[in-house]
Amino acid sequence: MGIFEPFRALGYITDGTPFTVQRRGMETFITLSTGKSWQIYNCAKLNLVLAGPELVKKIRALASWRDFTFAASGCDIVVFKRAHQVATWSGHKAKVAFLLLFGKHILSLDLQGSLLIWTAVELDPNKALVGQIQLGEKFYPSCIMHPDTYLNKVIVGSEEGTLQLWNISTQKKLYEFKGWGSSIRCCVSSPALDVVGIGCADGKIHVHNLRFDEEVVTFTHATRGAVTALAFRTDGQPLLAAGGSSGVISVWNLEKKRLHSVIKDAHYSSICSLYFFANEPVLMSSSTDNSIKMWIFDTSDGEARLLRFRSGHSAPPTCIRYYGKGRHILSAGQDRAFRFFSVIQDQQSRELSQGHVVKRAKKLKLKEEEIKLPPVIAFDAAEIRERDWCNVVTCHLDDPCAYTWRLQNFVIGEHILRPSCEVPTAVKACSISTCGNFAVIGTEGGWIERFNLQSGFSRGSYIDIGEEEPCGHHGAVVGLACEAMNALLISGGYNGDIKIWDFKGRELKFRWEVGAPLVKIVYHAGNGLLATAADDMILRLYDVTAVRIVRKFVGHMDRVTDLCFSEDGKWLLSSSMDGTIRIWDVISSRQLDAIHVDAAPTALSISPNMDMLATTHVDKNGIYLWANRMMYSGAEDIESFISGEQVVNVPMPNVSSRKDSEDTEEDTLVKDQAIKKLGTSNSLIGNLCSAQLTPGLVTLAMLPKTQWQSLVNLDIIKMRNKPIEPPKKPEKAPFFLQSLSTLSGERIFVHNSVTDSGDQDEAEKVITAAQSGNKNEGFSAFMKLLHSCMETGDFASVTDYLKSLSPSAVDLELRMLQIIDNENITETEHAVELKGIGMLLDYFISEVFYNNNFEFVQALIRLFLKIHGETIRRQISLQEKARQLLELQSSTWQRLDTSFQNTRCMITFLSNSQF
Repeated sequence: MGIFEPFRALGYITDGTPFTVQRRGMETFITLSTGKSWQIYNCAKLNLVLAGPELVKKIRALASWRDFTFAASGCDIVVFKRAHQVATWSGHKAKVAFLLLFGKHILSLDLQGSLLIWTAVELDPNKALVGQIQLGEKFYPSCIMHPDTYLNKVIVGSEEGTLQLWNISTQKKLYEFKGWGSSIRCCVSSPALDVVGIGCADGKIHVHNLRFDEEVVTFTHATRGAVTALAFRTDGQPLLAAGGSSGVISVWNLEKKRLHSVIKDAHYSSICSLYFFANEPVLMSSSTDNSIKMWIFDTSDGEARLLRFRSGHSAPPTCIRYYGKGRHILSAGQDRAFRFFSVIQDQQSRELSQGHVVKRAKKLKLKEEEIKLPPVIAFDAAEIRERDWCNVVTCHLDDPCAYTWRLQNFVIGEHILRPSCEVPTAVKACSISTCGNFAVIGTEGGWIERFNLQSGFSRGSYIDIGEEEPCGHHGAVVGLACEAMNALLISGGYNGDIKIWDFKGRELKFRWEVGAPLVKIVYHAGNGLLATAADDMILRLYDVTAVRIVRKFVGHMDRVTDLCFSEDGKWLLSSSMDGTIRIWDVISSRQLDAIHVDAAPTALSISPNMDMLATTHVDKNGIYLWANRMMYSGAEDIESFISGEQVVNVPMPNVSSRKDSEDTEEDTLVKDQAIKKLGTSNSLIGNLCSAQLTPGLVTLAMLPKTQWQSLVNLDIIKMRNKPIEPPKKPEKAPFFLQSLSTLSGERIFVHNSVTDSGDQDEAEKVITAAQSGNKNEGFSAFMKLLHSCMETGDFASVTDYLKSLSPSAVDLELRMLQIIDNENITETEHAVELKGIGMLLDYFISEVFYNNNFEFVQALIRLFLKIHGETIRRQISLQEKARQLLELQSSTWQRLDTSFQNTRCMITFLSNSQF
């Protein structure tokens, strides 16, 4: 895999797929699609409660019922119970576009007009499908809904503008509505009987009576685009909310038949879903701008106000940086937003305020996007002065000014940094000094100027006397960096020159010529190294103190997009448009690791603890986190993680922060081989797998801790409990017990009831049992039980029998098969023992395969190998079974170790969090 492995994705809220709402007790939950995955939020505080695994294809529709979530992906319907995939329904020949919960049934509708009826109670794909309806050859569906009180009936809208009423029980078309000559985008049921709301592509809203096929009222808002979502208020107020493709929500009064209010700039792009909560004046909306919002109608004039929301970048972010000891990430994107993400709690993420944008937009009659600052192209932050004054400086696209931000209040600062050059040009680079008092900015014209962050005043410019014009560089400034002691300032120009300035005196001290146009420079204050990336795709490291080049790294095949040092300065990380992220070792001057992803990375940042790597990618609106495997594994040798010069293809992280619930290919191969060798029937496999509470995890035996731990430490316990003095013989036996001689010369005592009755056979049985210690009877019973379970493939009775024994008795059962002379083992003399050891290996393989009684079986395996390990090593017939058990053990422990690593990672974050 490499040093970094996919962990999770931040900043994804929703895409253009309509959400589904479900009421569970006193709480309401909303299920949203994030592309190839889905998330469930609690509507009380809009906090994330569950995230599903990533699917192969994009999700086009969602439905939820109880603990089940149904996702239409491609031509299939994937069924999840909570976050685990439990079934896949296949039956469509085209992409499934719509899902509808219909009682205990799920209706799926594809783009070719095939309507399938599934029962949500039955998960078996062969039994779940209960009906199929073909709508028509020239009927292309665009929406589906169930009118309230209409038993077994649904309405399907089409792209042609017509409506069809179907009875899914009889699978017959009851009626066809002529429509309005425009494509139908949405259709919802109203609180009034027989009345539905229909939204069309031409911007008209039709409130229609189904029983009489009559128009009740028609609203038009063509200037706001097509009607993409509708919702009726259900708390007694006759209001209808309509969302358009322009992001505007219009609220219509049904009694007065006129416009009630308008929520301008509700979203930045097309609205995909609207929903009024039952008997509440609260409206939920979602949009393709990666946000969901809750609006409440509680003002005196009846207009809506924003209650709560969750949002992320609506356009791909281009600049990111870790902040706050690795607990937060600052990001800026093409959507003109500057955001603050929490890697611990999603509800702490927010967008930094740019002032009274809403008021200014209303006053100037412009959109909020037009009022916001241009997209951020570069920024720098210093945590040391967060509580005193502004501690973040940003540069914006084609903006001749730099702006300050106060992260303590999450607002834009009061100072705007304007360079004092004669010809204003766009600011391209910025840097904050280590002390947090000064900010240095560089412009496209080569001007470099220093400002005081507390007052916002200029503190002088850096001018190279050797240049033709009074400026710092002859060309654009692409990067700035301040030395740790505020003694030096480093600047890089697009023309390929690097200059070192005296920070206080503003005099040029030294300069380098790279030989190629510079793209990016990064400085590490701890080791004094400056990393540069140029158009020739070569990374160069300069020692600022020694004033010389010290390293060159070659490997990227396309333009380098970003650079960053690790906190200790030993690693240099780089990203490129060739789709690779590379890790370079500064000390040994070699490439440690290289991973290739599907989307080219545009920015990266490593956490101060070096446990996480954050990246952004082309056409991706989220921030992707990668976990450092070296931080959460027992291996200390870096060679076991690095891939060297080899480039490894790695999938992108998803929102669920864990791997899919399905087994990996390696685990599946090992398990398939185990099934073939065990000869277990499919019915038994289904029964045993269904006994697991959660797929992919292990089930414990729930025994007292001392019972299975004593098996591991039985020798120590025996040594500790060994008597100091040898046992003494009784001086005199009781008068009512008679003695009998055994073959070995020992005497045992028998009760009078045996000898006096004259039953000599019973007495002989007692003598024989005493001689053998009941060994044959116990051994024979256990062997018979094990053999019978081998025939059926169900070892539950064997486990129950062993669990009922004490640790000493379990040790005795396993030692009955022990072969003392391992050097002279013959299959004829020790056939019974070898067969028993083989059956015990089969038993362990079965239990490890099904992950049952996990801790008890692990203790049994350790004790078993301690007793019979030498015998297995010398017998070829047992080595194959032992090798198969090793493969299962390795795959199981690898899966568990990954879960443990994720848990330790989460605990590390939570231990430093502030709730």
